[in-house]
Amino acid sequence: MVKESQRLLAADQNIPVIDMSLERSHVSMQIVKACETLGFFKVVNHGVDPDIISRMEQESIHFFAKPVLEKKLAEPVVNGPFGYGLKNIGLMGDIGEFEYLLLPTNLRFPSQLSFGGDSTKLGSAVTCYVEAVKQLACEILDLMAEGLSVPPHTFSKLIRAVDSDSVLRLNHYPSSDKIRSSTGAKHSDVSLSLPRVGFGEHTDPQILTVLRSNGVGGLQVAFPDGWWVPVSPDPSAFCLNVGDLLQVMTNGRFISVRHRAVTTGHANRLSTVYFAGPSVHTKISPLSAIIAAGDQPPLYRTFTWADYKKFVYSLRLGDNRLDIFRSCVDERTL
Repeated sequence: MVKESQRLLAADQNIPVIDMSLERSHVSMQIVKACETLGFFKVVNHGVDPDIISRMEQESIHFFAKPVLEKKLAEPVVNGPFGYGLKNIGLMGDIGEFEYLLLPTNLRFPSQLSFGGDSTKLGSAVTCYVEAVKQLACEILDLMAEGLSVPPHTFSKLIRAVDSDSVLRLNHYPSSDKIRSSTGAKHSDVSLSLPRVGFGEHTDPQILTVLRSNGVGGLQVAFPDGWWVPVSPDPSAFCLNVGDLLQVMTNGRFISVRHRAVTTGHANRLSTVYFAGPSVHTKISPLSAIIAAGDQPPLYRTFTWADYKKFVYSLRLGDNRLDIFRSCVDERTL
């Protein structure tokens, strides 16, 4: 269960909502401000076709409605982290009340993944959805670059690369009723009516995350002062959050926000999450233009995405990952 000592603010309090249809420079300024103060914001009027969103959601619901043994058929031909999973988060013992399907965004259906014979519809939905949210992510990253006065496409070119290490994750969080039924608990069991950890507190290691959910809440983000804010689901919006790599490239100007998912109530929650990442061989370091503009030394040393990714998987979900990559210069100034 979620610790009662962790303080909650009212839903959506101080969560920026940015209208992408407004004047470009205004949108750029709003995005930069949101990334500096929280590292999280919503966008509306984003231009993603509602039919693409609807089809992705329908095919995801159809997949998770299958028996577990059938879902476990969704495994890559080559062994790796992709495919279907249940409860386990990573390799270090973290667990949550959820199941998921993790897919590389360059996946070709059905040759690389088996779904028991009906992969075509899901594969088509994934392909269209990934292309749409990738375009949205690139647009937002370009607006960030403009607002930071760095060269155009500084960030977006990293995820447009053909060997970009971006992934799509479908998370399905069962309702408290389903958890109660699977454990044999009685309807009056108070502990199961309290918020439970669906996906524990963490930051995202990649550059940028683009997320949406069905009409069921559960996402919470942490403000720098330690307060948590529940984020209301909005079918017309996408949620964006800064990842660890973007915090490094902006030399700490942008915040890689800590967030989590909780499960309550009587409805299943489905979230579709696009993690925009660079090629594994990409070197990550604070941008020189941002260092010069901020008149401060680089706070992080240079590393590759492969190095950081390997390190991330060696830790628990909630561990602070970036501290070990702080530069010696920064350590002497603390």
